[in-house]
Amino acid sequence: MENALWDRLSVEVHALVDGLVSAGRNVHALAVMREHAGLPTPSLHECVDLLDQRFTVLRQGPTSS
Repeated sequence: MENALWDRLSVEVHALVDGLVSAGRNVHALAVMREHAGLPTPSLHECVDLLDQRFTVLRQGPTSS
């Protein structure tokens, strides 16, 4: 998945965001993204776009090679 904001987050934060998205805790996931992305702080719009992308990826499940 290509997303500049996702690339700025650590692997640990990826797991945290995915867990929050899977649990339906979207507002908390947005807060975590903004808190851990560093400067410049991403806009809410950027975070919502990433949230939508992660929801889609997680809903699709693992892909087979």
